[in-house]
Amino acid sequence: MDSSLRPRFTRAYSFAIVTGVFFLLSWFGQFIFQMMEVRNEAQEHGQQFTWSDFFPQFLQSTFENWQSEFLQLIWQAAGLALFYYWGSSQSKEGNDRLEAKVDALLRDRGIDPEELNARTVQEASH
Repeated sequence: MDSSLRPRFTRAYSFAIVTGVFFLLSWFGQFIFQMMEVRNEAQEHGQQFTWSDFFPQFLQSTFENWQSEFLQLIWQAAGLALFYYWGSSQSKEGNDRLEAKVDALLRDRGIDPEELNARTVQEASH
C-alpha cells in the first residue's frame, strides 16, 4: 500500500488519542483529589500523610472503578454486537430502511427492483 494514501497517525487514531487523553486527565484528577482527601483525613486524626498509606487506597479505588466501568463497556459492546448478529428488531429495521432506499434509487433510474431480484435469484440458482 502506498504510504501517501495512508492517513496521518493523528487522523487515523484520533478517537483513541482523544479517549486516551480523557482517560489520563480523569485518572490524574482522581489521583489529586484522592490525595487531598487522604491528606485531610490524616490531618484530622493528627497523623502524617504517607505515600505508603495513599497508594494502596488509590490503586484499590482505581481497580474498583475500572472493574465496574469495563464490565459495563464490555457488556454494551459485546451485547450489542451479539444482538446485532442475532438480528434484533433494530438491526432488521436498519436493513429494511436500506433496502427501501436502494429500491427507490433503482426506480429513480428506471429499473424495477422486483424484476432485478427475480433475475438475481434465477442466476444464482443456475
